[in-house]
Amino acid sequence: MKYYITHPLLLVFTIFLFSCNSNTKEKNKDNNVPTEVAENNTKPISELKIIPIQHATTVLEYKEHTIYIDPTGGLNAFKNQKEPTIVLITDIHGDHMNIETLDSLNLSKSKIVVPQSVAEKLPANYTKHLVILNNGETKEVNGISIEAIPMYNLREEALKFHNKGRGNGYVITLGGERLYFSGDTEDIPEMRALKNIDKAFVCMNLPYTMTVESAADAVLTFKPKQIYPYHYRGTQGLSDVSKFKEIVNTGNKEIEVVQLDWYPDLK
Repeated sequence: MKYYITHPLLLVFTIFLFSCNSNTKEKNKDNNVPTEVAENNTKPISELKIIPIQHATTVLEYKEHTIYIDPTGGLNAFKNQKEPTIVLITDIHGDHMNIETLDSLNLSKSKIVVPQSVAEKLPANYTKHLVILNNGETKEVNGISIEAIPMYNLREEALKFHNKGRGNGYVITLGGERLYFSGDTEDIPEMRALKNIDKAFVCMNLPYTMTVESAADAVLTFKPKQIYPYHYRGTQGLSDVSKFKEIVNTGNKEIEVVQLDWYPDLK
């Protein structure tokens, strides 16, 4: 049985509705965007740029923000980088806190986020730039949420290197993504308990931090979407990051292991 639209007003309304629907589809077609995506996709496109400098030293760029993490290597290491708006320092050791490098950089417009132990060792001219952040604390710096995560050793023979409460790992929220930088740590309960980490930068070097096996086991517990092995040169050379990747992907193939060049000086 067929039905016919005979009422004039109903006929006009039907034509109008059909025309609007057709225009919407044509507009999306012209922009190569499927109608479903145009209507439902609200996930922001990531503008994050990750730049490995060396060992633990990293630069993050996101919109107007440039974040230096554990800047070392002197001015030459940053000659092609934007000036920092935020500097994060994890610990007092020279591969994380390097005053010579800090002095060489233009930090006039920077906030410097540090644990109390680092603040006590920096020269007085940095005091006005400091944001003190200790284990378990979260602060907003230049509109960015930064959380301090404990970092310390567990093995008896390594306790002398990093005691609990002195240094910070950091969780930084950028563009809706949560980035974790471990600093110098072993696979501590606080790292294993992390939630909703998009990108994790995890150390693995002996005798100072942990083995690749311990690092991989911790990663398989807190399940970041991506894992970046970093800070993996110890007294015996570079740790076996290929083995780390194999262990992680055997345990959970959904975790993407991303290898960046942290040791350009070895080429």
